[in-house]
Amino acid sequence: MSDDRLYHIGFGPSDLPSPPPAFAFLSGDPERAERVATGHLDQPRLLSDHRGLVSWLGSLDGHPVLSSTSGMGGPSLTIVVNELAQVGVQAIVRIGTTGSIQPHVPAGAVVITRAALCRQGAAADIAPVEYPAAADPFLTVALARAAADAGITAHVGVTASVDTFYEGQERQASSANPNLLRALQGITEEYRNLGILNYEMESGTLFKQCSVYGLAAGCVLAVVAQRTEGEQVLLDAKGTAETDAITVAVAGARRWLADQTRST
Repeated sequence: MSDDRLYHIGFGPSDLPSPPPAFAFLSGDPERAERVATGHLDQPRLLSDHRGLVSWLGSLDGHPVLSSTSGMGGPSLTIVVNELAQVGVQAIVRIGTTGSIQPHVPAGAVVITRAALCRQGAAADIAPVEYPAAADPFLTVALARAAADAGITAHVGVTASVDTFYEGQERQASSANPNLLRALQGITEEYRNLGILNYEMESGTLFKQCSVYGLAAGCVLAVVAQRTEGEQVLLDAKGTAETDAITVAVAGARRWLADQTRST
């Protein structure tokens, strides 16, 4: 490790090439971060696994790229995004998992989040509640076009981004706590009626933070639960959905990097 390493991510500018990576993939799961790096980047090498926050460095079409993990939830993500910005990252695509709340978005599908209903405490430390939680439009279009080119059906829409997996997503049957606050009882149906596609736990904070920091942010999600049918994670659908989400994210990154090269 270098002497200029950041406290949480465990690496610093002197561990990176010059110019540093402008693009980072961000996964909650360290195994997914490794899968992106070793399966899709050229010459991947592990930079750090400090505090369990795994980061890999590789290249994509000649551009240096990071594949890192954010941990679970907004508070951990804010730390990683802050420190990635400090080492020069300018664009981030989250690759995550999600539960659909719409019948037309099945388990095994892919969601591209264009904006989030942000019900997250960490985001409130960065911007007011009213501040929009929106993905970068150019990065979102790049992801949608990448999905279309790959023949992957991607549902583009609004995500409910909340802080908790059980109470916040109105899980009762699979939770140790069957007693939901009254404000959360019926919240899934309410969100469904608003046209919201899905639940997850990071995109709202990511979008607000990146907007405030002047970074581009996008989000591609693998649908691993169908909440109109039940609360459980469907492991048989997870593999295909994750593969498709990674494919879309990597192809979208290629488009974004190529666009940046043409514009400079």
